[in-house]
Amino acid sequence: MNYSIIDVETTGSSPMNGKITEIAVFVYNGSEIIESFTTLVNPECSIPWNITKLTGITNEMVESAPKFYEIAKKIVEITANTTFVAHNASFDYSFIREEFRRLGYDYKRKTLCTVNLSRKLIPGLRSYSLGNICQDLNIVIEGRHRAAGDALATVKLFAKILGLNATIDHDLFSSRKGNLTEEAIASIPGACGVYYLYDSKGDLIYIGKSKNIHQRIISHLNNRLTKKAMEMSERISSVGHEVTGSDLVAMLLESEEIKTNRPFYNRAQRRSGNHFGVFSFEDENGYLHLQVKKITEEDIPLISFDFYQEALDLLHTRAEKYALCKKLCHLDDRSASCFNSAFGVCRGACEGKEDPASYNLRVQEVTKPWEFHSPNFFILEKGKNPDELAVVKIGKGKYIGYGYVTCETSHADHETLNDCIRMRKDNWDARNIIKRYLKKNHRLVKIIEY
Repeated sequence: MNYSIIDVETTGSSPMNGKITEIAVFVYNGSEIIESFTTLVNPECSIPWNITKLTGITNEMVESAPKFYEIAKKIVEITANTTFVAHNASFDYSFIREEFRRLGYDYKRKTLCTVNLSRKLIPGLRSYSLGNICQDLNIVIEGRHRAAGDALATVKLFAKILGLNATIDHDLFSSRKGNLTEEAIASIPGACGVYYLYDSKGDLIYIGKSKNIHQRIISHLNNRLTKKAMEMSERISSVGHEVTGSDLVAMLLESEEIKTNRPFYNRAQRRSGNHFGVFSFEDENGYLHLQVKKITEEDIPLISFDFYQEALDLLHTRAEKYALCKKLCHLDDRSASCFNSAFGVCRGACEGKEDPASYNLRVQEVTKPWEFHSPNFFILEKGKNPDELAVVKIGKGKYIGYGYVTCETSHADHETLNDCIRMRKDNWDARNIIKRYLKKNHRLVKIIEY
């Protein structure tokens, strides 16, 4: 049996956002290297400074290097009829699969991970990172964090593993597949989206999302860390998936599907950690009220908390800072005016002395950070393929739904953006997902107000 022992250097940690900058392939027959291929790769994008600091690979070094499509045929040929071997194989394999996917080619090979093999056959080491395991086994790495150096070290490590496994069934080398066939695993895309795990009866037992569905399902099949994880991996008999391209759409779809289907192994996600919220409503006199209440399934609070007292403390603090009426904040249950009105802290809204419009402006100052930056906008980010954009719509401060348009669609064409939207159910979890995503990824998405 021949093995392609591979290492790649990249511009980042995710194949969805990163590109390969260097690749090394050593074809090993179990006793010697019989073929090799090493090259820098022009990633067609800038290499981050921290990656250059780690690898030593600069933008100038890759400027005249071949682009991936120029070496793609060589990689297919040299790895044909071999098993793909790498240290943390899911990382290298996912990057190579994604580079091929961008070219419209579905690259598939059987894989072996020397991290997993080492854990099985050399237990008890302080660490299974390539640097540490090679130091413990007296394997010299000539050129750490460069493709050829790391790949050659992996060849030496793999040779030791083969020696240790001389009398053990070769099936030990294979990743766990549960009840899935090789064909079923190979058909799972290494793309961003939502996946569905079913048991032998066809019952849906788990829903998840990942930037790399293939890699995540492999990790489920190999997860032996907890009794629950082991039990679930044994029950997996079939897999479904929906590619979204957009990580935001994947999170929204996952949340909705878990609420709708309530799979057995998603019990923790079915129970929201946020039990109490601050709500707002307007009374018959036109005054805005704020109130802390327990969140029910259909409620959409302005902000949520794990604990009732935590929510109360925040509302007390905001009421003091913005001179809000404690009675209209439901923090003072007096039948008449609130306690603070006697000291001039409350400006008399509870007694009708302050104009509702003036009072409501201060309430809106309190609630503004808890709401979307604008009541009506579209979020645009990458779609399921390079020619497509994912679109998420917010209307009147509510989550409306999502859809896809071509990249040629003008950002000013609100009608086309609106027509692509598939209506979804608005809820607190969806709004919270969007708010958190925008806060974390505001530089990576485009916001179109309408």
